[in-house]
Order: sequence, then structure tokens, then C-alpha cells
Amino acid sequence: MLDVEPFTVRLARPLETADGAIRERRGFLVFVEDGDTPGVGEATPLPGWTESYDACRAALVRAGTVAEELDWGVALAKTDAPAARHGLSLALAEARARAAGYPLYRYLDASNVVRSVPVNATLGDDDPAATAAAAERATLAGFDCLKVKVGARSVSEDVGRLRAVRDRVGASVELRVDANGAWTREQAESAVDALADLDVAYVEQPLPGEDLAGHCALRDGPVDVALDESLREYDVEEIVDAGAADVVVLKPMVLGGPDRARAAALAAREAGVDPVLSTTVDAVVARTGAVHVAASLPEVRPCGLATGSMLATDLSADPAPVVDGAVEVPQELGLGLPERPAR
Repeated sequence: MLDVEPFTVRLARPLETADGAIRERRGFLVFVEDGDTPGVGEATPLPGWTESYDACRAALVRAGTVAEELDWGVALAKTDAPAARHGLSLALAEARARAAGYPLYRYLDASNVVRSVPVNATLGDDDPAATAAAAERATLAGFDCLKVKVGARSVSEDVGRLRAVRDRVGASVELRVDANGAWTREQAESAVDALADLDVAYVEQPLPGEDLAGHCALRDGPVDVALDESLREYDVEEIVDAGAADVVVLKPMVLGGPDRARAAALAAREAGVDPVLSTTVDAVVARTGAVHVAASLPEVRPCGLATGSMLATDLSADPAPVVDGAVEVPQELGLGLPERPAR
């Protein structure tokens, strides 16, 4: 049985993107029964990254029909729309973890008990003083890894902002920058030289997503390169084979489910590329699923999973709160949600 329920959650403040401002997230709760065990997933499409809302709904309806006529395995294999497949895959994984008597992360890899996963705080675009003040607040809240959004200003202005942050938080805090593909090759080359002096760990998506050759060239520089938006254009294997990244930012909703996200993370690590788990500003079901995927990976770097505070409304209480710069991993069966999610 598959049951699909639409939902809408509101953001605490609009999120500005290249595709316009996002004020809410619309998606579908996906309820399954695998044998006698229920499971819940979330399909929250983000156009430009996944299929559209309508295409997601249609894919879930088709999956339910295939599952009734054949089985869940065939339904999952025949679901190509990534957000729809994520919802179905997560719901099935949760049901099977519950049936096996494990929290989801231990069902994915039962070797270790993991209590928390390190996460980064994200700082938006602001002037140097305000950015430095936000960085200080984050470190006082326990974060020792900060990601600063850049690219909306000139390179020199952004370097000034990063210098103000480094001066405020000191040398022990890891700094990352995220340009969201805003720079030209010349700007990126100029930026990484300056960022190296500030001990920036990596620059995320310095160039447009399709420019693998440019990212390959930047890897010869003094700052590591992370790719995020490029995964809209290429799969992880193509990025690894091209030698275009030191780090890949993996969003389970975009990749089509926790199973694919974990497989991509392990493949990247095998090739010497670090995986960092993130979300597409999902609701609590998918966000908690991403926490479990991260917890199933050994010695994962700080992840982009501290996104629950970006929502003004959510589907249930959060079973994976952020405390002292780490997200707590639920130890209850399956996802560990405290209650049935509500629309």
C-alpha cells in the first residue's frame, strides 16, 4: 500500500536563489507498508534541481500502481523522478529498518552506534561587520565550522568579509565559502589565492555547474574545490573521473534517495573525494533521513544539515536537533520521528 499526502511548510524568511525567492516548500509525505511494517518518506521537489511538483505527484501515483501490480522493488526501479524516488526509497528504508529493529543509520550500516554528526553554520551575504558578528554568534552556539556565502559582491569585498570573520573567530574555526557558481574563471583564480591566506578549507561551486574543466584547473590552486550545483549536470562518477572536485556536496533529494546518496558518498570516498551531506531545505522527514545517511558514513566532515531553523513551520517535532555544532542522531527505530507527521 502507498498513500501520498501533500503538504506545505513555510520558510522563516525568503531564500534568494538564482531561480528566484523561495518562501515555502511544497511536497508529499509518502506512507508505505512493507509487509506489516509502516514507513514514511518525503518527496519535496525543487525545480531546477529535481522534477516539478506536478511531475513528482504523477511519478508517485505511477509508483503506487506498479507496486500494487508487481512489487516495491520494481516500483523503485521504475521511478526516475528524483524527489519521488527519494520519498519512496526513504519510506521503504524506514519500514525495513523498523522491521529489523534498528534506527535507519544502523540499518544502512550496523557496525557502529553514532550519537551525533558535526554540522556547519551557514552565514549569508552581509557587510563585514555584520558577517563577523554572525560568525561570532555561531561559534558561541558551538559551531566550529562556518560556511560563508559569497559571489553577490566583488571578490575584493568578499575577501574583506572573510578577513573580518577570520579575525573575529580565530584560527581554530574551519571556514568554507560558497559562491553558488557566481564567479568567472578569472575571478575564481583571484579569489582562491586570497582565500588561501585566510586558511579557507574549501570553496564550494566557484564556477557554473557545467564547467568541469574550469574546476579541474582550480584544483591545482591552494584551496580545495567542492562541487554542489554541478551535480545537476553530472553524476558523481563523472565528476570523480574528470578530477574536478576534492569534495562533493550530496543532497539525497536530488540524488533520488538515501540509498543513492550513501552509495555516491562511498564511491566518492573510495576515489579520494570527501562527501558532505546536505539538503534542499527539506521538511523534517527528509532532513532526518539525511542525518541518518551522514551517520552511516565513517568520520564524515561537518555537513550542511543545520537547516531546520530555516523553516517557520514543519511536519512534526524535530528528532534530530542541533546542539553545540552537531546534530543529534535519533536512536529509535527507523527515522525516530516522535509522532506521525502532519500536513
